Amino acid sequence: MDNVYRICYRYKIDMDINFEYYKIFYFAAKYGSITKAAAVLGSNQPNVTRVIRQLESQLGKRLFIREPRGIRLTGDGERLYIHAAAACGHLFKAQEELGDASPEGSGTIDIGATETALHLLLLSAMHDFRISYPDIRIRVHNHSTPDILKSFASGELDFAVVTSPFETAKAYRCENMHDFRDILVGGTQYRHLCSRRSPLKELLAYPWVGLGRGTATYDLYRDFFAAHGAELELDMEAATSDLLLPLIRHNFGIGFVPERLAQPLISKKILIQIPLDCETPLRSIKLLSENGHGKSRAADTFYRYLKCRERCGPPDA
Repeated sequence: MDNVYRICYRYKIDMDINFEYYKIFYFAAKYGSITKAAAVLGSNQPNVTRVIRQLESQLGKRLFIREPRGIRLTGDGERLYIHAAAACGHLFKAQEELGDASPEGSGTIDIGATETALHLLLLSAMHDFRISYPDIRIRVHNHSTPDILKSFASGELDFAVVTSPFETAKAYRCENMHDFRDILVGGTQYRHLCSRRSPLKELLAYPWVGLGRGTATYDLYRDFFAAHGAELELDMEAATSDLLLPLIRHNFGIGFVPERLAQPLISKKILIQIPLDCETPLRSIKLLSENGHGKSRAADTFYRYLKCRERCGPPDA
């Protein structure tokens, strides 16, 4: 019980208010709908509405704005949701772990990972881990880096495995797991560019594909271009990194992708590598954890496995 009080203190949850109110608020905010929250909770719409009104009354704050298609959080509601989601995440995880009475070889892990991190690191690691620990369930949340960091900060994830560059709170432990470089590639109509090393400036005449403005990757390559006397202007902006290869292979433009992801398509002559007269920036896949360990016994087992794999390499490597 002391753990519950510490969590609630940490996330500024008022213990004088019934925790069930915060739980109902959390699900209503998560789904943006009173009806969906009621269904998940096994309750009914009038009861959920009543509890939210009581919570608003006790806090003296309006938490939701009612709209024709659902509800949305007010500024105060958004601030409360950050803390309520984190507290609920910890409590749900603890309840699950206690309910399972999990030994080291069982339980559930929630991992947030970018597309690049999945393909360059996690898929092979999770495959080998499952062989050693078949009774540990893994839930993978595959989103963009900002969405993963938001979910991690709210306590919904055990770990975040994301691709640099990014910014996050100093309170989290950030460990380097894998270094890589991007290469410049294009579809088959750009085959004439593979015969020699080209300066970036010369390639500005061609259409470019990349992650859009507002992403850390865009900022990275904007600075990279500037350092070589060029200005990055994208003709096609992708919202997520998993869209880059399909856009490039269909000749929408040239762009940077991790070398290991591009090589299978280069080998099949679906893509061509465009040599540059300069080296692309070194990038990394980082593991974010709260204190250098997992939040549950299962998560801690996976954390130690990843760290051992980093030091010693995969099995039979």
